[in-house]
Amino acid sequence: MLIRTMQDVEARDMTPAGAQKTTIRVVFGPQENAPTFALRQVDIQGGGSTPHHKHPYEHEVVVLAGNMKVVGPEGEKPAQAGDAVLIPPDEIHQFKNASETEPAKLLCLIPVEHQV
Repeated sequence: MLIRTMQDVEARDMTPAGAQKTTIRVVFGPQENAPTFALRQVDIQGGGSTPHHKHPYEHEVVVLAGNMKVVGPEGEKPAQAGDAVLIPPDEIHQFKNASETEPAKLLCLIPVEHQV
């Protein structure tokens, strides 16, 4: 068993094109010998966003803090702390911080083989 404080994990700038004011922490992944899933914390500063992207696997997200706009094929939908989001495989999506000043935080779960 491994227990860790998420804030103790190094935050790295999210580097894919289109990411703005966003950092990511790999809480559990290949480095911890996680066999199936990678658990990541994403922090989005005011006015920031993840890239507009898609991937061939489902994506589960829990909003921990703040107010988000989840962009998908149907447009933008609100999500706030306590909400969970399921993104199907190959669906284009993006997470935007709805605030220009307050940070937002989410957890996302992906298949470990796609965690770099």
